Amino acid sequence: MAKRDDAHAGADRGGQLSALLDQAERVLTRLEQAFAPAPAAPDWDSAAAFRWRKRGNHTWLQAVRHLSPIALDDLQGIDEQKRRVERNTGQFTAGRPANNVLLTGARGTGKSSLVKACLNKYAPRGLRLIEMDKTDLVDLPDLMDLLMDRPERFIVFADDLSFDEGEVGYKALKSVLDGSIAAQADNVLIYATSNRRHLLPEYMHENLTYQHTESGEVHPGEVVEEKISLSDRFGLWVSFYPFDQDHYLRIVEHWLQAFGATPKQASSAHAEALVWALERGSRSGRIAWQFARDYAGRKAR
Repeated sequence: MAKRDDAHAGADRGGQLSALLDQAERVLTRLEQAFAPAPAAPDWDSAAAFRWRKRGNHTWLQAVRHLSPIALDDLQGIDEQKRRVERNTGQFTAGRPANNVLLTGARGTGKSSLVKACLNKYAPRGLRLIEMDKTDLVDLPDLMDLLMDRPERFIVFADDLSFDEGEVGYKALKSVLDGSIAAQADNVLIYATSNRRHLLPEYMHENLTYQHTESGEVHPGEVVEEKISLSDRFGLWVSFYPFDQDHYLRIVEHWLQAFGATPKQASSAHAEALVWALERGSRSGRIAWQFARDYAGRKAR
């Protein structure tokens, strides 16, 4: 009996010790976060684009030395999307009112390329771009503090953005867009690309949260409202659609000529380009560019 009591007492002491260790670890984590060094401002003139980097509690902005050279003229078949995003970016760079932008739709149709092309056009006028991974969006308030008093104009770019249920970056982005007690900095906009219009997975069963009353009034369910609320905070929505065959072949010809082919050689590659797209199950600007690289490389031998 005494042995069992000793065993129980030892187990209790072990449990208490484990709880104390867990509590101490939580306190140390909070202290590390509280005293983590603020991110140092980089040399803003050293590059037009930067990446937000994080290692442990240390954060910094890393200059991107070699930008994609893509230009607006390289983007074919998305003229209306180009017009809207370029106009918004031009307004912003000139110091006029502009909106946060959400670019959504089919994969490979030029969403992120359009953002890069706008940067290449407006960087000489003071535009800077900061790319953030989805997992780092919790640091957005710290980044805003770093940028808000700068003379440059900043686009914070989140590429291929989508969230799963409960991810912390979701609420941080909502707050920065239009939900914090602090006003959004006048010199910062958020540009995001996604294959999902509302940035979160949507399920059929969520429609059951809609209720119809006797008066005929429809009350949207809270689950659906929560999912729509983030995309609503982007002032400009730009949608991208799959390309038809003619658009796809025009993009193929453009890139083949960019790689040195003559117009006649580019036209003669149509059949191979269509087979290439069929094998990948998609006609898009990305597929056209990949085919042109392969074709030009093979013909250059």
